[in-house]
Amino acid sequence: MLLKNINPEVFSEDVEQIPLRNGFGEGLVEAADAHENIVGLCADLTESTRMQAFANKYPERFAQVGVAEQNLAVIASGLAATGKIPFITSYAMFSPGRNWEQIRTTICYNDRPVKIIGSHAGISVGPDGGTHQAIEDIAIMRVIPRMEVIAPCDTHEAHRATRALAQTQSPTYMRLARNDTPVLTTEETPFTIGKAYEMWRGKTPQVAIIGCGPLLYHALRAAQELAAEGIDTVVLNSHTIKPLDDDTIVALAQEVGAVVSVEEHQIAGGLGSAVAELLARTKPVPMEFVGVNNLFGQSGTPEELLTHYKLDSNAIVEAVRKVHARASSR
Repeated sequence: MLLKNINPEVFSEDVEQIPLRNGFGEGLVEAADAHENIVGLCADLTESTRMQAFANKYPERFAQVGVAEQNLAVIASGLAATGKIPFITSYAMFSPGRNWEQIRTTICYNDRPVKIIGSHAGISVGPDGGTHQAIEDIAIMRVIPRMEVIAPCDTHEAHRATRALAQTQSPTYMRLARNDTPVLTTEETPFTIGKAYEMWRGKTPQVAIIGCGPLLYHALRAAQELAAEGIDTVVLNSHTIKPLDDDTIVALAQEVGAVVSVEEHQIAGGLGSAVAELLARTKPVPMEFVGVNNLFGQSGTPEELLTHYKLDSNAIVEAVRKVHARASSR
C-alpha cells in the first residue's frame, strides 16, 4: 500500500504531471531568498533549465557563460573559493558530459561546494535522440571523490533537494528529467540528503524495488500489479545515489531477501551498481537490474523508448517475478 506523504492520486489517470526542472527553478529562488551567497551560472540554456526565474530576480548574482561548459565549471569553482555557493545548469549531456575534467579537477579536487544541475537527463527527452540522452551521467559523477549525486523523483522532491543543496558544503550533482513527470510526493514528504525512504510496502514483502528519479512512478505501478498476483514488495526511493543510505538498504535486503534496482540510466555504474557493491560487501541477495543495458538512446516518444529499453512497469514486474523465483528456490 502507498505510505504516508505519498500522493494518494498517483494511480489516477488524471495524476498531476509537472517537469522536475520546475521544482528546481522554484527551489533555487527560495534558497537564494534565504542565502545571499548563492549565485547562478548557465551555459546558454537559462529558460530550458528553469534558472530564468533566479536570473530575473537576482540579475546581479547571475552570469550567462554561453556555450562554454568547461568555463562554466571553472568560473563556478573560482566563485566558490570566495565563499559563494554556485548553482550551474546545462543539459546533462553537456554538464557533466562535456566538462567532466573541469568538474573533477577544479571543483572536486579543490572541494568546492558547486551544485551541478544536469537537466534533460535520461532517455525521456525522446525526439532529441541518442546524442542528447544522458544515460551515463550518474556513473561518471559518482566515481569522483567528494561528489554527491542526487536524482529526485518529481517536482516536489527537486524543490526540496535544491533547498537542501543550498545548505551543504559539498560538491553535488543533481540530475533532472525534461518532460512532465507524475507527482509522486506531497509538499510534506520529508527529504534528507543520503536518507532513502519507502513509498510502498506490502503486507509481507518478498522483494525490494530500489529506484530513483521519475521511474519510481513505474515502480509503484508495478508494485500495485504484483500485489494483485500475490507478490508483495517494498518500493524504496533512493534519491541519493551517493552517499547511499547503507543502513536502510542493507536492513531491507536482509528483511526481504531479493532486490530489483530501477533507474533511467545505464545499468553499468548507476544506482543498481552502487546497491550491488554495497550488498556484495554486507548482505548478498539475488538481484535484478532495470536500466539501459549497454545501449545508446535513440529518437522516439518517451513512452516508446521506455518500452523499447524495458524500463516501464511491465519490465519491472518481470524483473521482480524473476528475482522472486530465484530467491524462492534457494
